[in-house]
Amino acid sequence: MQRPKVFVTREIPERGLRPIKARFDAEVWTEYAPPPKQLIIQKAANIDALASLLSDKIDAEVFDAAPNLKIVSQLAVGYDNIDVKEATKRGIYVTNTPGVLTETTADFAWALLMAVARRVTEADRYIRSGKWKVGWHPSMLSGRDIHGATMGIVGAGRIGAAVAKRANGFNMRILFYDVMPRPELERELKAKPVDLETLLKESDFVSVHVPLLKETYRLINEKRLKLMKKTAYLINNSRGPVVDEKALYEALKNGQIAGVGLDVFEQEPTPVSNPLLTLDNVVVAPHISSASLETRSKMAEMVSENLIAFFEGRIPPNLVNPEVMKVRPLSKQ
Repeated sequence: MQRPKVFVTREIPERGLRPIKARFDAEVWTEYAPPPKQLIIQKAANIDALASLLSDKIDAEVFDAAPNLKIVSQLAVGYDNIDVKEATKRGIYVTNTPGVLTETTADFAWALLMAVARRVTEADRYIRSGKWKVGWHPSMLSGRDIHGATMGIVGAGRIGAAVAKRANGFNMRILFYDVMPRPELERELKAKPVDLETLLKESDFVSVHVPLLKETYRLINEKRLKLMKKTAYLINNSRGPVVDEKALYEALKNGQIAGVGLDVFEQEPTPVSNPLLTLDNVVVAPHISSASLETRSKMAEMVSENLIAFFEGRIPPNLVNPEVMKVRPLSKQ
C-alpha cells in the first residue's frame, strides 16, 4: 500500500519528525529560512498532507495546486496564515497545537515585562559598551517595581489567564478585558473584569493576549495608547498587527508610555530599519515565546499525532474546522 505523501515546511524537532518519517512518504524542507510560497505550491501538486508553520501562507492559491491535499497540520496555536474557510469548503482538515505552549508563552510575557521594567537589556548594553565607570550610584538604571502594581490583561484566555496567575504571585491588582466572561479568574485570583478603556487608564502593565482577527487588528492604536499612564508598560507576545507600530513608536518617543516588550511585529522578520529598534525603552525578541526545548518538541509531536489520527480514520486531536467532516467524512486513508 502506497504511503501518504507529506511535505514538512521546516525541520521540526525529532520527537515529531520521527513518527512522520516512519508513517509517511515525507519530504522535509531543511533550510533555516522558510520555503518560498511558489515552492510550497510546487510541492503541493503531489502531496496528501502538509505540515506548516505560521510563516507559511496557505491559501486558495496553494489549494488550487493541491488536488490530493486532505489535511494541513500546523505547528502553532494560531492559524491566521491559513484560509480555514477555503480549506473547509474543499474538504481539507486543518489542525493546530494548542494548550502545550500556554505556560511557556506566559513565562516569556513575564520575561519581557521584567526586562523592560527593570531595564535589563539596557543594563546589559551599558556594561558591554564600557559605560560602567562607577561601581554604584542611586540613580543608575533605575526601573519600576512590579510587585504591588496593577496588571491589565487584554484577552484572558489560556495564555492571558496564565499571565494573570503569575501576577497574583507578585501581589498585583489584576484587571482583565475579554469578550468572554471569565468567572474563574474573578473567583480564583480576584481579578476584575473591566472595559478596555478602563484597563488602559488604570494599569501599570498591559499584557496583550488576543488572537489576530478583523476585530483585533490594531486593537492597540494611537487613541488607546494615549489612554495609558505615562509610567505604564505594554507587553505584546500575541500577534504583531494587534498593535499599531507607528503609533507605538510615537507614544514611546514622546513619553506617552514608559516602555514596551515585543516578541511579535507587524512584519516578521522586522527590518533593522524599524524605528522602534532605535529606542532604549524597547525590549524585543524574534517571535520566540514558545521556544523552550520541551514545548517545541511537544508541539512537533502534536503535529504528527494530528496527521496520524487523520490517516487512521480518527478525528485529529486538535481539529480547527470540525465542520469539514460534513464535506469529507473520515475514513482510513
